[in-house]
Amino acid sequence: MNQPTLRELLDAGVHFGHKTSRWSPKMASYIFTSRAGVHVVNLEKTAEKLAEATNFLEREAAAGKTFIFVGTKKQSGDIVKEAAISCNMPYVNTRWLGGTLTNFEMVRSSIKAYKHKKDELENPKTELSKSELSKVRQAVERGEKFLGGLVGLERKPDALILFGSHDEKNAVKEATKTGVPIIALTDTNTDPTLVDYPIPANDDATKSVKLFAELFAAVINDAKQNKVVEEKKEDK
Repeated sequence: MNQPTLRELLDAGVHFGHKTSRWSPKMASYIFTSRAGVHVVNLEKTAEKLAEATNFLEREAAAGKTFIFVGTKKQSGDIVKEAAISCNMPYVNTRWLGGTLTNFEMVRSSIKAYKHKKDELENPKTELSKSELSKVRQAVERGEKFLGGLVGLERKPDALILFGSHDEKNAVKEATKTGVPIIALTDTNTDPTLVDYPIPANDDATKSVKLFAELFAAVINDAKQNKVVEEKKEDK
């Protein structure tokens, strides 16, 4: 999978950080300069860390591992969802559900309950009354919002892909506690030492998030496809 060029990173606004007053000193080695009171990310560092992250992603995807795409900012939620669906991976794009990693069995039970209610709602032969159907519909709508992206997740994920670790603190805490590796976009207001594969980048602009989301999905799809090809060769 080809990595984006520096020009492509530049065009996507990956280099735009936060105001210098909001910076994290631990991002110093990834910052190129500041302009008009705003930090500018060193895109050569971005490319370097991105290569490390995608190498890990490619290796793990080829081994059949599962990743949760996490991006709960309003402007990036749909982008994250579409990218995850395109590579058949689970996602969280509204709010991180506490216990997703630290109490996975509880979350899995909630997912099963949501699926049951959804099947009940879609059953044309249902014997539920109108008031009962209304309650089920409300439960399904709530479940879709917080659990819809996790349907099909039968076991704890092997890694998280965060589109902005600063805004996903609960996910970072749970992953750290349970030993789940983290790939994350780390803006200039973020502590990159809290994640395994930090990628210094703008995590607010939709063009920036879209570039990374689509890249990660493509890496996963390519890795899975290459594995299928290799397995077919071995069977001959």
